[in-house]
Amino acid sequence: MASSRRELVSLIEQSVIPPEQVTHAIEAAGLRPSPRDWAIFVDRLLLWLGGLALAFAVLFFIAYNWLEMERWLRFGVVQAAVLLAVGIAVWAKTRLTLQRVALTSATLLVGVLLALFGQVYQTGADPWQLFFIWALLTLPWVWVARFELLWVLWLGLLNLAIGLYFRTWGGPFGALANSDAALWGLLGINTLALIFWEWGAYSGRWGEGRWAARLLAVGSGVPVTLLLMSLIAEMQPMWSSVLVIYPLWLVALYTGYRHWQPDLFMIAGGCVSVIAVATWLLARYWLWEGEWQAGSLLFMAIAVLAMGAGAVIWLKRLHRETWQ
Repeated sequence: MASSRRELVSLIEQSVIPPEQVTHAIEAAGLRPSPRDWAIFVDRLLLWLGGLALAFAVLFFIAYNWLEMERWLRFGVVQAAVLLAVGIAVWAKTRLTLQRVALTSATLLVGVLLALFGQVYQTGADPWQLFFIWALLTLPWVWVARFELLWVLWLGLLNLAIGLYFRTWGGPFGALANSDAALWGLLGINTLALIFWEWGAYSGRWGEGRWAARLLAVGSGVPVTLLLMSLIAEMQPMWSSVLVIYPLWLVALYTGYRHWQPDLFMIAGGCVSVIAVATWLLARYWLWEGEWQAGSLLFMAIAVLAMGAGAVIWLKRLHRETWQ
């Protein structure tokens, strides 16, 4: 569907299809949803909204009736909801959407159960342990479902666990035992997740949707960009491994998504990262260390506009060379 849409847009831009024939071309390509497509969409939307609403309803029910419910009843309600969701997932093997909704609801309910356990028994555990145990317990369901949304939810839990862990205890090495330790952890886990995700998509082990890979790329690009910006912001910049990792990350991003798996979104994200770092560097030397002048902000604005315009021109040329 995406390739057909891209090819049709390319033909329209090249004026191969006359403007008066665009509507007929869209209908012939099957890009306009039919009434049956709308019915399927609404059916799945209501199924997802209903499943998620029931999962959150358990949480709100326990919270609202906290004082009236005994300890065993609180746990019983949540555990019964988890068993019901898992039972529906096992029963609905042939109905993939229903199975995914049930497993997603079960994953959320496990988090409710862990939060309830910590609240009732006041274990005093660190917050990162909650998210780590949550991710660990739900990993089999995520693996069985092989559903992009559930994988992203699981990786989000792992990101929270790793980020909170490094913020609490620092890094395992002296170079990481600082305020940037959480960013290093997020960079590592999201980069590895992106590599495995692209490998799985390339080998056909799971869906070919690009939104999850792009989200992981953002999760990898934001930490490495912030690490370099943090180094630039230091009053006395010192040597850091990010000075090597950041260029390597850019080269890998361009090589992978220019030649191996063409994706303009990824390359555009790299351009945004470079512009952000360059702007931060200019701000350091023009605004913080240099003598303040009214024209400094004007020069910075011109520099940002120039870099943005150059990136757009280059990306448009790259798009024509690769996708047309």
